[in-house]
Amino acid sequence: MVLLKTSLLFAGVVAAQYEQYILSPSSRTLHPAKVNQINGTVNGADSLTGDAVGSATFDGVSAVTYDFGKNIAGLVSLQVGNVDDGQFIGLTYSESSLWISHLSSDATEDSGMDEPVWFQPQGAGNVSVGREHERGGFRYLTLVHNTTGSITIEQITVHFTPLPNFADDQLNNYTGYFHCNDELLNRIWYAGAYTNQMCTIDPHHGNSLVYPTLNSSVGNDAAGLVHWYNNYTIANASSVLTDGAKRDRLVWPGDMAIAVPSIVVSYYDLVSVRDSLDSLYKLQNTSTGQMPYAGTPFNERGIFSFTYHLYSLIAVADYYLYSADLSYAADKWEQYKFALKYSLSTIDDSGMMNVTSGADWLRFGMGGHNIEANAILYYTINQAISLGQSLNEEQSVLDSWTTTAAGIKSAANTLLWDATAGLYKDNETTTLFPQDGNTWAIFANLTDSSEKNVAISNGLAARWTPYGAPAVEADNAVSPFISSFELQAHFLARNASAALALTRLQWGFMMDDPRMTNSTFIEGYQADGVLHYAPYKNDPRISHAHGWATGPTSTLTFYVAGIHLLTSGGQTWEITPSLADLTFVDAGFSTNVGSFASQVNASSDGSITGFTFTAPEGTSGRVSLPGVSGSLMSGNGTSVALVGGEVSELSGGTWTLKLSANGTSGGNGTSATSTPVPYTGTGVAVTGSTVLSLMAAVCALIL
Repeated sequence: MVLLKTSLLFAGVVAAQYEQYILSPSSRTLHPAKVNQINGTVNGADSLTGDAVGSATFDGVSAVTYDFGKNIAGLVSLQVGNVDDGQFIGLTYSESSLWISHLSSDATEDSGMDEPVWFQPQGAGNVSVGREHERGGFRYLTLVHNTTGSITIEQITVHFTPLPNFADDQLNNYTGYFHCNDELLNRIWYAGAYTNQMCTIDPHHGNSLVYPTLNSSVGNDAAGLVHWYNNYTIANASSVLTDGAKRDRLVWPGDMAIAVPSIVVSYYDLVSVRDSLDSLYKLQNTSTGQMPYAGTPFNERGIFSFTYHLYSLIAVADYYLYSADLSYAADKWEQYKFALKYSLSTIDDSGMMNVTSGADWLRFGMGGHNIEANAILYYTINQAISLGQSLNEEQSVLDSWTTTAAGIKSAANTLLWDATAGLYKDNETTTLFPQDGNTWAIFANLTDSSEKNVAISNGLAARWTPYGAPAVEADNAVSPFISSFELQAHFLARNASAALALTRLQWGFMMDDPRMTNSTFIEGYQADGVLHYAPYKNDPRISHAHGWATGPTSTLTFYVAGIHLLTSGGQTWEITPSLADLTFVDAGFSTNVGSFASQVNASSDGSITGFTFTAPEGTSGRVSLPGVSGSLMSGNGTSVALVGGEVSELSGGTWTLKLSANGTSGGNGTSATSTPVPYTGTGVAVTGSTVLSLMAAVCALIL
């Protein structure tokens, strides 16, 4: 336990070097940053910005919209001063500047707008929103006075409710960090981390799904103002990871495939991940093994998804990889195998799974021998084999899974690969070449040649619009969820330049467009940049803080800094940095096993000019620096030569690259002198010499 606390504390000290990027507040008590707009007569509106007591008097019908500067969540309290008899003051919320209104909040249903929250103060004092109306996401708060007479407000306070399992003064205590010489990428990494924090909630305040039959067919005019409540218990726990901060505020297994790795490399809240998984496994169908499409109360709708069923299995394997908690995996193993058995039973004579449900990530046309679904199944089976080996599963079972996986791979490449297009078809009966299935084919290693990986990477990149990567299977919607897999697919295809270009293009748009929160990442939008998401008709409903959109946070750490965990907690690892056009990266994170760090310098032509990394003592791994000749020097003076740019079976510790006298430049972002030169931009790089100082600081704190 002391070792665990030491590694996490050390990571936190290093992460503090880049604290200017962290968006999570240092306190749960928040106040508006500035006035966005005033309607009617309000005297002293500016006095309510900041934490000082002010005095804003609303005379007659009037309203003020306050801007918190970033997306936040929680419970609003108003300190009321002088008030005439019979006065009402209301609150409306919006994540996007598009939906600021004195009449309504933005939406949580696919028709209508959320009604305001009203107070009728009887005199001076405080009025506060009840927990049932905890708002999960808003950047803009509008105070509305809708009667004659006047009322004075002296202070606006928001109690920040995400991350309920974190101490009030630990919300921004990160265990991971990332910094490079591209400020946009730095901001994107930390916005992804904050997005996931916003989506981590008290499970007693999930979405109550007040209108199970209210959908787009009703129409906004007919629906009008709708009730909304966040007081449904979605898990028997203290904290859970949900899909979105404003909505759905429910546990969705698909979202976890992107959110969880990003949580691991930033603030390592595996308690919320575990409790979310538990809530899903409690809902498994005990007759068929089917896992729920989503957690309670959505599961009551009886919808089954072939893919989200598999995501529940992926989540268990991922949890074990990042936590090293074998007992948890063992506890879930029989349920896991039961669920996998169901999926294997749907494989027909083609050798592939035959999908008979259209439910997925809200794409269209899911069904048949679908390439995405079969790639996910192939990936899941291979995870199951690895997990089964750790749990001493019978070899005959593992062998049967290996045979089945090989059959899926062979059939998919025979039946669904289109050599002319250089892409996989959605199924045998269509000419649609989906984003999801092609990215998943690379990610799952379903492809059978590196040439196919290159073709897919190039083919997907050729589709990009000025706003991101379109998903043709969802009416050309831009899905940050599927694009998060696409980022990884480009890296795996050895096209790091494309991965960084897409990050800058798509997430840069989400980061800086004035209609966005400029702090958290949106659920989806249209390929032309319009904030319309094809699966929905009601645009104000779109979530602007969605965990499935946070792919760059883990991708930049895993692929640019090159820190890959191969087995549980990082007992074995691989360090393979890939900087593309970057010239500096400094990244690291901690697991239960210990702390990992990678710092790389590169020249403008992509050659590494400095490299050092740290892995926990007692672990082992491999380093790959293609094209680089030289050696790795440990802190105790041990030197290990690179052979073909690689070293295998390297023990944990801190290692620094030293080029040989005739050292050559690497082609993967790596010509090297010995130690990295700190980047002198906005952040402060942590060099090898400062690591000892940081460790001394950690020891002082412990002692």
